[in-house]
Amino acid sequence: MAAMSWDAFERYKQRGLDARRAGQWDSARIYLLEAARAMIELSKDSIGPELTEARRQTAAKLFDLAKDCEDAKKNNRAPNSSRPKAEGAAEQEGGGGADQWIVKEKPTIKFADVAGLDSVKEDIRMKMIYPMQNPDLAKKFGVRLGGGILLYGPPGTGKTMLAKATAAEVDATFFRVSAADLLSKWVGEAEQNIKKLFEAAAGEQRAIIFLDEIEALIPARRDDGATVMQRVVPQILQGMEGFDKKSDRAVLFMGATNTPWQLDSAVLRPGRFDDKVYIPPPDQPARRKLLDMYLAFRPVAPDVDYDHFAQRLDGYSGADIRYVCDRSATIPFMHSLATGEDGSITSAILEEAITATPKSITPESIRRFEQWAQTTNS
Repeated sequence: MAAMSWDAFERYKQRGLDARRAGQWDSARIYLLEAARAMIELSKDSIGPELTEARRQTAAKLFDLAKDCEDAKKNNRAPNSSRPKAEGAAEQEGGGGADQWIVKEKPTIKFADVAGLDSVKEDIRMKMIYPMQNPDLAKKFGVRLGGGILLYGPPGTGKTMLAKATAAEVDATFFRVSAADLLSKWVGEAEQNIKKLFEAAAGEQRAIIFLDEIEALIPARRDDGATVMQRVVPQILQGMEGFDKKSDRAVLFMGATNTPWQLDSAVLRPGRFDDKVYIPPPDQPARRKLLDMYLAFRPVAPDVDYDHFAQRLDGYSGADIRYVCDRSATIPFMHSLATGEDGSITSAILEEAITATPKSITPESIRRFEQWAQTTNS
């Protein structure tokens, strides 16, 4: 239930914010209300009173935004003609914290819950976990805590899950934001949002900032006139370089991208994204574990050979494999509804689902990632 509620929250919140910026007040109000309800559900599964209260406050702010959309419609307000009270009140009162537009999360999934990627996990342990577990030794050798890690690879390979697992491994506060969260049509607001984000992370004893689709925030800059990105990129780079100023704080900046070649080259320099980690499609053991995970609580026929289907799914992403398992469950489900008889997922059903599900990752895309890695690391 919690995972479904979180997905619903992210989806509804994003759609609500996009509709609000476009002045589609009715749609924005509906989506924001649904996002608030999803966050209330998440608060019921929270571990600890602080996280529960934070989520309830987030839900309250979403309700306020929904009410503002209703007022905007009544007053025939144009898009972006004035800042909603729910967003601007904190700054007017001298606050303006990042909690006005971002959710701080404490993930519970750990590395053991992420299929495969053993070498990637070890890279992250070296960057964040081992120095944090041995602070005196790290200080002796001048090994800094945190830093920057770029996760790149095809879509659906587990970049977001790996970032969440990293936060859980070190009990860090997890800041997950997107380009839509940070960017704004208001001049100067995007830069202020980024500044608030880094300040909020620096205020935590342990924090991970995770920026998905980071190429939308730090694209390659061009000399084609002033744009918001030409102001935003330096602000992000400045924030990353400021990590070392708080030696008693551990802040790990994780960026994820499906198109690393679209990133500004400045962000790839030493002191920013020191580690660039390729997240490939799952290998055979990882595919087997994914099948175990996604079929674990479903009725599966005795004739299903998990090793065979793990091999059969070679080249599929983790998201593809989950879809195959979900699709395989619908056939016996519908049969049970129609007949009242118990059904199960058979080898024939799995084979049918695989045949009907094309791979989302092409060999050409894999080659492009490998070529980019060679060029960047050379």
